[in-house]
Amino acid sequence: MRTYSIREISELFSLPASTLRYYESEGLLPCVEKSSSGQRIYTEEHIERLNCINCFKRTGMTIPQLRKFFEYETDEAQHIDDIIHLLEDQEKQVDEKLRQLQKDSAHVHHKVAHYKAIKHALENNLALPVWEEL
Repeated sequence: MRTYSIREISELFSLPASTLRYYESEGLLPCVEKSSSGQRIYTEEHIERLNCINCFKRTGMTIPQLRKFFEYETDEAQHIDDIIHLLEDQEKQVDEKLRQLQKDSAHVHHKVAHYKAIKHALENNLALPVWEEL
């Protein structure tokens, strides 16, 4: 079984070691063993857990929500409805963020086109275009 140091995990996930220690103290990274010299030893299971944590964090899931999810996951059969509810709520938030990002992206694209049109007009002594909202 391959093991990893805190430095390797930190580099792999672009997270400071303090964040990894925080996740451990919050119960998000359980069962982190220590070497005889006191250095943390991470395994593939920790990498899988960190992939999940990072994914959920990118969607806006909070530490308390993450903690609850992992608590539920320890007894899936007992908490299956809780897991589904938590993830469906997160899914709705992600979908709303995506809709907003699509609107924002369209606005930025429109602005780029507008300023390129202004540049073209300036370079060719043409009338400046008028901004029209989408």
